[in-house]
Amino acid sequence: MSGAGLVAKALVTATLVVVGSALPTQTAAARPPAGEGGATCVQPEQAPAEGSAARTARGGRGPDHQVLSAAERADVARRTARILAQKNESLDRRAKRRAAGTIPVYVHVMTAKDGTGNVTRARVDRQIEVLNAAFSGAESPGVAADTGFRFVLADLERHVDNAWHNDRQHSSYRAKTRRGGVTALNVWLVDSSDLGVATFPWEYPDSPKIDGVRVHYDSLPGRGITNYSLGKTLVHEAGHWLGLYHTFQGGCSDLNDEVTDTVAQGGPTKGCPVVQDTCVLPGTDPVHNYMDYSYDACYSEFTPGQALRMQQMATAYRS
Repeated sequence: MSGAGLVAKALVTATLVVVGSALPTQTAAARPPAGEGGATCVQPEQAPAEGSAARTARGGRGPDHQVLSAAERADVARRTARILAQKNESLDRRAKRRAAGTIPVYVHVMTAKDGTGNVTRARVDRQIEVLNAAFSGAESPGVAADTGFRFVLADLERHVDNAWHNDRQHSSYRAKTRRGGVTALNVWLVDSSDLGVATFPWEYPDSPKIDGVRVHYDSLPGRGITNYSLGKTLVHEAGHWLGLYHTFQGGCSDLNDEVTDTVAQGGPTKGCPVVQDTCVLPGTDPVHNYMDYSYDACYSEFTPGQALRMQQMATAYRS
């Protein structure tokens, strides 16, 4: 079976999982057994809330997506299940028609007038390679999931504007420069106070012109942000763009990030600890997961449950 066929089959399977129900939620029984050792457990009420965690995001920088309340997340889950149920009848035809699993990437290099931020094509190509390694499971063979998604550079544009380079007027510049349709990932390389900022797929219907990811240009492979220069920021933000929450979303709760096989986590990871346990619920924190806040060198995996959720979200909102 071709790669397109495999992903199309995965998308059909993903839809059937959630038809008539909410998206998968996490139970303690579904989590891996607790590891030995680790930090002192934190009770749920002691864990930092998602909102506060987002305000001090990766590298101590700003939030990287719209912060949703529990009620808003529940609404997204209901809406997604309803859309998937409606699409199921014609999903096989739709999946075959789209370039299943292949995401065109439009990269916009926002350069200052003095040339700052004008990263090379080779650097961008290396970033695409990092994306594909992560989403194929190549960084942790036998452990990480192959999500079925692959990325191909569709075009590279350069814009010389000091305000845009510094991520000012970002709603305006995104609307003016965004290319492609709902399946296209637009990446704007900027110099801002954030490592990266992403839109969620369910935001597209209301805000299609600003859909995509803004990433600090110095987070690309081989650039200059200490501990965050291996290109994993874009991996993390692409996960949001495809519908993933942070692994610590919801704190120490059974609902957590709405993925069945990510261990409950009280708060974001800083650095790359050998082991960390911030919840009394079973399992140690998923510090190697791309959707935590670990250092780039610590990242190595998406889980099968995260792959399934991304496939569901792509089916619901990007197909």
